[in-house]
Amino acid sequence: MSVSYTGVSWTPSKKRYDLVIGLGVALMLAAFALTGALVDPLATAETLVLRALSWTAVALLHVILAIGPLARLDPRLLPLLYNRRHLGVSMFVLGLAHAAFATAQFHALGDRNPLVSALAGYAAPGVNPRWTDLPFEPLGFLALVILFLMAATSHDFWLKLLGASIWKSLHSLVYVAYGLVLAHVALGIAQSGPAALLTRALLVGAACLTALHLVAYLRERRFDRGGRPPAAHGFVPVARLSKLADGQGRPIVVGGQRLALFRVGDAVHCVHGVCRHQGGPLGEGAVIDGCITCPWHGWQYRPEDGCSPPPFQEVVHTYPVRVEEDIVYVSPTPNPLATPAAAGDHHARETDATSQEGA
Repeated sequence: MSVSYTGVSWTPSKKRYDLVIGLGVALMLAAFALTGALVDPLATAETLVLRALSWTAVALLHVILAIGPLARLDPRLLPLLYNRRHLGVSMFVLGLAHAAFATAQFHALGDRNPLVSALAGYAAPGVNPRWTDLPFEPLGFLALVILFLMAATSHDFWLKLLGASIWKSLHSLVYVAYGLVLAHVALGIAQSGPAALLTRALLVGAACLTALHLVAYLRERRFDRGGRPPAAHGFVPVARLSKLADGQGRPIVVGGQRLALFRVGDAVHCVHGVCRHQGGPLGEGAVIDGCITCPWHGWQYRPEDGCSPPPFQEVVHTYPVRVEEDIVYVSPTPNPLATPAAAGDHHARETDATSQEGA
């Protein structure tokens, strides 16, 4: 969805984004191949390509998983989030190329089907096998299946068909895929000989991602617990009118719910703070062409009734707003869906007060 209420196709911004991805992937492949040749001069060209594909995919997966918490901690990084699915598809292609290359190199010359040989032809040697003797190929295969499902359903068509909750649950499996990839790579390293540097790199990457997600979670949790109790009339004080920038959103918490407050001229509107598309933070968005615009992917809603402009049909709840002197109050009880809500209007209230004094 765009500010002109039309479906967004291939734009110059997306092309630049993909060009940067392509150049970045090419540079990482070259860097990993060169590093592999320096560390292991006896490695064949096939082995160097195989390792470069693997480590580029793993590095890209770490970047993808870091974008979410980084964007929550610093809104300036939000542009990286807009087309993160392009990174996901690129990472899946790298993983698929690695899997195909490995299967062809190590299992194509036997008397069994290469895929069967890769998944079921592994036998741990010895009577008492160690944990490092466990087969690692099936773990990579399961991760690749999950990544394929995510890449194949990344388009908004599937989001609309499956529904936001199912689609979001499916794409949350990326963390399962990440765990499988770590186990796959770690076992592969353990069975191919000493590789302390690579093992440390995996541990550092996992630790950094865990720390990022934890810091972002604690920050969001602290914000969600920062709501104020209601005033005597049942409305909750949320902001000073003089501090609200015209057209710029502000995330607030009312009654344990995350809402989005917007000042449009003299009027103040409040809507539910979660976008119907992918759960984006509407309170961090802005009013563009008269519509509240989600900062993640540009989905829009009218501030008066929470409805998306035609032909779109998404709706978010609106909430009653009152303005008394310089204080903005919001009710924790939402208005009925798609119902135009009276906005808090400071000037109108001043006029009413003046009329009553005159009477």
